[in-house]
Amino acid sequence: MSARALDTATISFGLVTIPIKVYSTSAPSEELHFHFVHAGCGERLEQQSRCPAHGVVARDEMGKGFELAKGKVVELEQDELEVLEAVASDEIALTEFVPATAVDPLLLHASYYLGPDKGGDRAYRLFRDALEEAELVGIATYSARGKQYVVMLRHDADGLVMHQLRYPDEVKPWSEIPIGQLARSTPTELALAMQIIESLRHDTFDASRYKDEVKLRVRKLIAQKAKGGEIVAPEHAPHPELTDLMAALKESLGTAPSHTPRRAHPSGHAKPPRAPRARPHATRSKSARRRTRHHG
Repeated sequence: MSARALDTATISFGLVTIPIKVYSTSAPSEELHFHFVHAGCGERLEQQSRCPAHGVVARDEMGKGFELAKGKVVELEQDELEVLEAVASDEIALTEFVPATAVDPLLLHASYYLGPDKGGDRAYRLFRDALEEAELVGIATYSARGKQYVVMLRHDADGLVMHQLRYPDEVKPWSEIPIGQLARSTPTELALAMQIIESLRHDTFDASRYKDEVKLRVRKLIAQKAKGGEIVAPEHAPHPELTDLMAALKESLGTAPSHTPRRAHPSGHAKPPRAPRARPHATRSKSARRRTRHHG
């Protein structure tokens, strides 16, 4: 079953316009939802909207408004709301191209798939391939639903992904986080910590290895309750207080899972860990690899 588009828009790339459709990246899942019920009765409570002046308000009597100041609300009619929505152009206007590593992950807010709309297939594929070849991501402004967003476009698989970015003033500064004066790590401590990291290192990330174990345990406990059982808190071993950092590091190395040893250099020394990839979102294109071999 094909996904349903959330919106339609146009990518503005120089003088080229690419009609696209916006899709959610989220797949439906069975989330745990707890409802308000009448204690002792078990019947689910109904949610009601109340007007301070007239009491309970039916759904067909509800409207929308904008609060200009405390207690001063401007009520808006449906046709007026449609006019306000029309202020947005639904244009994804590219303003610059940067390496993916130039975008702070703290700015990432939400992700969307972009698919080609009618008549945009060829230009869509060209733009996607150009991003891969350049090993860059596109930064653009996107006006929709009465607001202007900053977004990042990148290539992925055979298509495009759009990440909505937060504005800088929407990110809490580190100055608000109570860290205090941190003591510098000693070379020995750092070496041991690096050994622990290396023992758990993988060159790829497989998200399918992770399951929501908490949700599964909660469902099991609720099922026991439904059969007449009781929900009893599981016993958790207390976390030991960290009094000796060096001892904890050494003990961690003894309990770390075994890791496949790395190949050695011709010199006989162990091959050092590779540095992190410079562009996690970008994959070197075939032509780029050919240029590297040619100049090497």
